[in-house]
Amino acid sequence: MAVLKLERWGLNVGDGHPLLVIAGLNVLEDEALALETAHTLKAICARLDLPFVFKASFDKANRSSIRSYRGPGLEKGLAILAKVRAEVSVPIATDLHEVVQAGPVAAVADIVQIPAFLVRQTDLVVAAARATHAAGGWLHVKKAQFLAPWDCANILSKIKEATEGADLTLLCERGSSFGYNNLVVDMLGMAEMKKLGVPVTIDATHAVQLPGADSRNGVASTGGRRDGVPIIAKAAVAAGADGVFLEFHPDPDRALCDGPSCLPLAEAESLLTTLKALHGVVNGG
Repeated sequence: MAVLKLERWGLNVGDGHPLLVIAGLNVLEDEALALETAHTLKAICARLDLPFVFKASFDKANRSSIRSYRGPGLEKGLAILAKVRAEVSVPIATDLHEVVQAGPVAAVADIVQIPAFLVRQTDLVVAAARATHAAGGWLHVKKAQFLAPWDCANILSKIKEATEGADLTLLCERGSSFGYNNLVVDMLGMAEMKKLGVPVTIDATHAVQLPGADSRNGVASTGGRRDGVPIIAKAAVAAGADGVFLEFHPDPDRALCDGPSCLPLAEAESLLTTLKALHGVVNGG
């Protein structure tokens, strides 16, 4: 399996390397919260000797309701992420939604993320791959809720063709549609995706979503099962995940987006300690 190296930050992910932690906020709310969360998670990962990438979205474009909070937008959001990158001295991960965003996002984000709903959009995949490769970053591709693990081979093929065979991709498991308003995670899929020769992560936060089923507001947004996040994260690491994608908030019930699926920031160290230990057992460390 390919081991990815992010030279400018000294990060490695894949077989024989520590569990990669991509963690932060679901969406940017304000600069102060972003800095606070990044500082806190960086300190935790430093104590645990785990590689850390701060994640936050500048726009949540796939909202259930037109009135849902989406974030500060591209210009203001990237400015906040650039400040976090410089002040906290951490690599940044964020997602994009349109072809025209590829260049600006890749200039700030060390990991450019393609949302699950958009992985079949060839123009977006190609643009993101080329911009990320030119900037020397990684591409984090979330497997769509409607795709089988082995179907990701087609996505990887597009990326390879767009970048003349470059290794820059991580695949991410985030659950599969299971009837209405529900997702499940097939842990056997982790191994199937790793057979494609790339590192694999688990998005344990979005895997517990209940799409379009938040009873608090007349099902105008997505619900979630917060208690399931640690269960899925631990199971996926035991199944061979090379990294974890987790979202936190100091007060999840007050989060402006996807609060039912994110964990309290105060619980981050305990969970990451357990995940590190599991990763060590699985990998003989």
